[in-house]
Amino acid sequence: MNKYEAEFSNLVRSFRKKHMGKGPSHITTTFCKNWAICEMEGNLSPVEKFIASEKDGRQMLREARTQMVKEIYKKHRPYEMEELLGSNFVELFVDIDIEKDIGMSIFVFEDNVEKKFNGRSY
Repeated sequence: MNKYEAEFSNLVRSFRKKHMGKGPSHITTTFCKNWAICEMEGNLSPVEKFIASEKDGRQMLREARTQMVKEIYKKHRPYEMEELLGSNFVELFVDIDIEKDIGMSIFVFEDNVEKKFNGRSY
C-alpha cells in the first residue's frame, strides 16, 4: 500500500467506527482504475460473532451487513474520502464472509484514482 491507500484505509475504519460503532481491525486498500478496493478483517462485534454461531444468524448478519453498510454511505456521504482523493464518490459494492470475518468493499469514484496516486493506468 502506498501512503494514499493507507490513509484511505484509515478513513474507512474511522467512518465505520463512527457510523456502526466498530471498524475493521485490519484494512488493506488497493487503487485500481476508479476503484478503491478494501479487504477488511475483524469486522464483527462480539455480539455479531455470537449471532453468527447459528446458520440462520450468519445469513441474517450477511444481509444486514451488506445492505446496512451501503445505506450508511448513501445517508452519510464520505466527504473525507472524496477530499483525500480529489474525486466524487459514486457507488459502493460490499460483501462479507461471516464465517471467516473477512469483507470486501469496492468504492467507485468519478476519476481514475490509480493513475492519480500510483502513476499506473490500465
